[in-house]
Amino acid sequence: MFGFLNIYKPNGITSHDVVAVLRRITKIKQIGHTGTLDPFAEGVLPVCMGKATRLIEYLKDDKAYIGTIQFGKSTTTYDIEGEAVNFSDKQILLHEVKNCLHSFEGEIEQIPPVYSAIKVKGKKLYEYARTGENIEVPKRKVLIDKINVLNFDTEKQQAEIYISCSKGTYIRSIANDLGEKLGVYGHLIKLVRVKAGNFNIDNAITLENIKTIDDVAKNLIYPTEYLNYPKYSISDSEKNLIINGAKININAPDGICILIFFGKIISVGECNDKIFIPKKVFI
Repeated sequence: MFGFLNIYKPNGITSHDVVAVLRRITKIKQIGHTGTLDPFAEGVLPVCMGKATRLIEYLKDDKAYIGTIQFGKSTTTYDIEGEAVNFSDKQILLHEVKNCLHSFEGEIEQIPPVYSAIKVKGKKLYEYARTGENIEVPKRKVLIDKINVLNFDTEKQQAEIYISCSKGTYIRSIANDLGEKLGVYGHLIKLVRVKAGNFNIDNAITLENIKTIDDVAKNLIYPTEYLNYPKYSISDSEKNLIINGAKININAPDGICILIFFGKIISVGECNDKIFIPKKVFI
């Protein structure tokens, strides 16, 4: 089995749980996912089946989310699962939220939540947090392509925000930082990933609709559909050279490209001065 699945991960289970379900159904061990979602989050989870796991690094990694922020309180985890630490009775208005969001556009520096899996000095941040050990969390640069308010409930003091961003962006941190900038505190109460690279929520399939290996097979996406690199068809003799690790001449610009033989991926590699150097070979 070779390809991608566009899975809708539900609230309440981990990304690893999704992989475990698929392994149990298919009996295939070589399954991986990209872009981990927190257990309370839901939405698009790209899954790679079989040897397609070797293509994870070539998938686009931009993301888009819809998050709901509750103002008036911040938490230790920056989301609904943490303990409340700060409170405010101040009421804010829609135009204040919109104006403040402008400061998050473009390249920004972000401090990840202390309850996250980022490693510092060989340990994950949440391991320090659970033992009460203080550790300086390094800032990281992320890119916010687009951020805007979809809905604002004045009475509940809740904002539904759309965010298009780079890999590694913590929406929980945006919720916390936005609350602080507005002077009212805030935390994330709902998060839905609506896009991960070329995987969109509109055609994601729920785990409830995958009960057999046939269900997996009929929803499998062949990788050429989602890999945004130049593709070149090769001859039988060129295919034999590639599968034996040889370089070949192709009329292609420099950079990553994909070699195709009768509609199937044979290799992903890099072209340099018309010479294709195979990096991954699929036979």
